[in-house]
Amino acid sequence: MFRRRESVPFSFVAESDRFRSNVTPPPAPRASVPELLGRSLVGLTVVAGLVGSLLLGLPALDSGQSASQGKQSEASQGR
Repeated sequence: MFRRRESVPFSFVAESDRFRSNVTPPPAPRASVPELLGRSLVGLTVVAGLVGSLLLGLPALDSGQSASQGKQSEASQGR
C-alpha cells in the first residue's frame, strides 16, 4: 500500500511560524456619537422589555393559594 503524505492543512500549521508577518492590521474605527446613542437605545429597549415582561408575568406566576386559603367551597362546608 502507498503511504500517504501529511495533508496540506497540517503541514501548513506545522510550518506556520515561518510565515509570520510584521504587518499589523489597521485599528478599528471608533464609533461615532449617533452609533453610540443607537446602541444604548437598543440596549435600553431590550432591558425595558425584559422588565416589563417580568412585571406583567409575575401575576400569572402567582400560585393563588394565599387568596383561596381563607375561602372554602360550599361543598366542604357541610362536612
